[in-house]
Amino acid sequence: IFQTSFVSSYWRNGPVLNNALSGVDIALWDIMGKRANMPVYQLLGGKCREAATLYAHAGGGTFEEVEASIRRYMEQGYRYVRAQVAIPGYSTYGAGGGKRSSPAFEPTPYVNTIIKLFDHLRTNLGDEVELLHDVHERIPPIQAINLAKGLEPYNLFFLEDPFAPEDVDYFQLMRQQTSIPIAMGELFNNPNEYVHLIKDRLIDFIRVHISQIGGISPARKLAAFCEFFGVRTAWHGPGDVSPVGHAANVALDLACYNFGIQEQHVFGENTKEVFPGCPEIRDGCFWANDEPGLGMDLNEELAARFPFPEHPLNGGWAPVRRMDGTVIRP
Repeated sequence: IFQTSFVSSYWRNGPVLNNALSGVDIALWDIMGKRANMPVYQLLGGKCREAATLYAHAGGGTFEEVEASIRRYMEQGYRYVRAQVAIPGYSTYGAGGGKRSSPAFEPTPYVNTIIKLFDHLRTNLGDEVELLHDVHERIPPIQAINLAKGLEPYNLFFLEDPFAPEDVDYFQLMRQQTSIPIAMGELFNNPNEYVHLIKDRLIDFIRVHISQIGGISPARKLAAFCEFFGVRTAWHGPGDVSPVGHAANVALDLACYNFGIQEQHVFGENTKEVFPGCPEIRDGCFWANDEPGLGMDLNEELAARFPFPEHPLNGGWAPVRRMDGTVIRP
């Protein structure tokens, strides 16, 4: 079914077709597991680990707020935390509680502030916690390389998306300049975008969005390919992924030997009622149940009480601009 739909589609290798294929693919894995009375991770070869280690998201308007957020996660059992901070006078990505006094973004203040942030965090937290950071492809490639070099003394678990997919040729230069671990891939759609990065060992973690590449079937092939080259998985798992998508991530996390880390998402109580069987978070890990398929169900009657909220941009991102008005990547 996958190959028939993919190969016969002229406009293939894009997110629209891939997400449609993914819906079918993940549903079929779930159905096959339920018919076989086996969890999907068992169909994929069985557990390589008991749970999937998560990284949490810490943000704030000041270094002290970010530090306090990380400490709260550490108290909950998390050993990996991504740190983002607001840049005074500018917008930024993923700062959580940070207040933005301006909608503009400038790369130089961002680079300088982030290096100071991680100096503060390592000074006050020591090496007890693994720290991550997401550049979100926002800055010019050469400044991303300078940022990576500046962060190297602080032993990040990984630096995420330093470049846009259009700028992947810079990874060769990055590898020549710094040993900081790199995670990349949430915007990738097809193997032509990531195969050379993996086989040339230019990244350390593959961050693809499973539905963006077509579902569990292509993702398990990708994970197996990565294993040959020492690249670990870190599937994209933001809040706009459904519980079904997160369950698919976890099934692969448990079954793939070269699992690296999984992005955290905390399900609300309404979500857990609508999707009974959601992966459970304990001690900084996602734990899957032993039920057949993806281990979850959908309460359609209850779901009707919680219609998906409308958004003025239909879920899109508002433009982000530099001080001179230039539009930049979100």
